[in-house]
Amino acid sequence: MGQAEWARELARAILEEPLPRRWAHSQGVAARAESLAPVLGEEADLLIASAWLHDIGYAPDLIDTGFHPLDGARYLRDVIKADDRLCRLVAHHTCAVNEARNRDLFDALTSEFDQERPELVEALTYCDMTTSPDGVPLDVTERLAEIHSRYGPEHLVSRSITASTPCILAAVKAVETALVETRQTRTGR
Repeated sequence: MGQAEWARELARAILEEPLPRRWAHSQGVAARAESLAPVLGEEADLLIASAWLHDIGYAPDLIDTGFHPLDGARYLRDVIKADDRLCRLVAHHTCAVNEARNRDLFDALTSEFDQERPELVEALTYCDMTTSPDGVPLDVTERLAEIHSRYGPEHLVSRSITASTPCILAAVKAVETALVETRQTRTGR
């Protein structure tokens, strides 16, 4: 069993029953990650695994700090003994450092988990931010608007997403550019 298959089963066990909508989102994010395999090559399995597991920190049994990237990454590191790169991707997905600052968890996040290779972090951000809460593909601007609508303008998550928007948009653009370049290379155009 590859890392992605293992991650899918772990995410299912953690999310499917207590958080079915979060499970649907994770399925959609993983499908997006699978679509990036031509761009990522041998790192595709790692990205797909991180896509399955990126939101496990929302699971009621895993909540410690209330900051899902950190809670999920700690669970993967401390309980599951998962691959370090996978833990780093979960910890830093979707510009997590901005929300960590707003939660006074920046030092904990950055001292416990180094950054992963930027292209992989961008790829996971792309997958997350172009997938609805129900697992349906959508445009990044629609996803940003959905988050703001769900949380309201003064909520910590909305403020963090506002701070993260340039990072998120740059990540999505970088991945979309890489997809176009990969297609052009394959077709000889």
